[in-house]
Amino acid sequence: MGEKIIRFEEVMKEYNGQKVLKNISFTLEKGKFYTLLGPSGCGKSTILNMIAGFTQASSGEITLDGRLVNEIPAHKRKVNTVFQDYALFPHMNVFENVAFGLKMKKTPKAEMKERVLAALDLVRLKDFANRSISEMSGGQKQRVAIARALVNEPEVLLLDEPLSALDLKLRTDMQYELSELQKRLGITFLFVTHDQEEALAMSDEIFVMKEGEIVQKGSPIAIYDEPLNRYVANFIGESNIVEGTMLADYLVRFNGHEFACVDGGIPSNELVDVIIRPEDIEITRSAQGKFTAEVDTQLFRGVHYEIILYDDAGNEWMVHSTKKAKEGTIVGLDFEQESIHIMRKDEEEEAFYKRLDKYTVPRKGE
Repeated sequence: MGEKIIRFEEVMKEYNGQKVLKNISFTLEKGKFYTLLGPSGCGKSTILNMIAGFTQASSGEITLDGRLVNEIPAHKRKVNTVFQDYALFPHMNVFENVAFGLKMKKTPKAEMKERVLAALDLVRLKDFANRSISEMSGGQKQRVAIARALVNEPEVLLLDEPLSALDLKLRTDMQYELSELQKRLGITFLFVTHDQEEALAMSDEIFVMKEGEIVQKGSPIAIYDEPLNRYVANFIGESNIVEGTMLADYLVRFNGHEFACVDGGIPSNELVDVIIRPEDIEITRSAQGKFTAEVDTQLFRGVHYEIILYDDAGNEWMVHSTKKAKEGTIVGLDFEQESIHIMRKDEEEEAFYKRLDKYTVPRKGE
């Protein structure tokens, strides 16, 4: 474990009698890229605002670098926020926008100039210092907002859905830039998004949120490969989820067939959810598959075809394939034992990881 920078201990936030955060506890380490992932209204921006000092907790403790900050005003915390709308001053040029915070602190002019140009250099905008904000593109404005936050030398950079206003290509480019910037600076980034692709691409660790609670936390690979429940599985990537029955350790029944799997520690005859990712299923000749299904529709997604099929039990299956399929044909669906993941209906996160540690057979590549 690395050095701790932020700790939430049983933090609750209530508005007009409604709990928007329900006794949240977590710890962030220095120098990592964290993401709060969840739908609108789940409480992720509230957490960000509490760390920044814009919102006060109703109860619980928040510490920053070992110091209790519940009552510390925002301007005295070593954190800075990059907002979704950037909040830049249109009547100021790039340099003046980045320098604004330092000017308010009455930083000496020579030091201010040095720090502003250094911050602009970090985001590759040093040659744009005298450019009007109105002349900057969306991606450039985003980088100006980041430079304005970094110039204050924060210990934590908070990013509240800063890429949501950008087009797809620019958003992808900025994901790479933010990830590389965080690695170069070595400071803690806490990123808020509802976009699972952003979370998977950039994060060291993801906190999946639902209705004011953190339902699962872990590395992108861990959460993608081992979702705790149906909610997480659907929020992180595309999923095929069907109901099954656990017959014994490493043996599950679904879709009228018994399949060997790599999960255990679940009572026999317990109803479970079975997940198989679309990219883990191969379309074969009907006699070669684990079972058959009829091709319903397909869409070309650029790098693959997204194919929808239905089996004899009426279950819908999605397959990602580089090969086209003919609508209306009966085909086989094949997958490896390691591709089957079992989720209990109401398992808590702590029990889930204990079971994985004790029973789960390593999947390919682990």
